[in-house]
Formats: sequence, structure tokens, C-alpha cells
Amino acid sequence: MSLNGVGILAAIIIGGLAGWLAEKFMSSEMGLIANIVLGIVGALVLNFILAAFGMAYTGWVAYLVIGFIGACLLIAAGRVVRR
Repeated sequence: MSLNGVGILAAIIIGGLAGWLAEKFMSSEMGLIANIVLGIVGALVLNFILAAFGMAYTGWVAYLVIGFIGACLLIAAGRVVRR
């Protein structure tokens, strides 16, 4: 099974990096597991949205960028819900 052209292990590593970058960018305090989850879920959600518009990207760089943007969106959504 592969996620957006990367394997499961690579998705976890890249997702964790994307989540960590989003955490630093959004000035959020989270743990390692939350970073990994945010990065992977953010990448999956944003990939689904982009696919609905006919855009598809593969490779680890695209996964990192999409995971970062998706994780930032999830952090922002979480802040809105908490208010």
C-alpha cells in the first residue's frame, strides 16, 4: 500500500516532519504523535480536496508540502472549534 507515491514508513516520517513544521509555523504546542497524525491526516485531506478539483501530485516533496499545508489548516480549524 502506498500513500501518494510514498510508502507507509515514508508517509509516517514525512507526515511527522510536516506536522512538526506546521506546529512551529502556527506556534502550536503538540507532541510527536499529534505531529505525525496532523501531517498524515492533513496530507490525506488536502489530497482528497485537490483530487476533487482534478489535481494530483506524487512524490515525497509534494507529500511534505501538502502535509504541511493540510496540517496548518487542521490546526487553524482546531483553534476555531475550541473558541
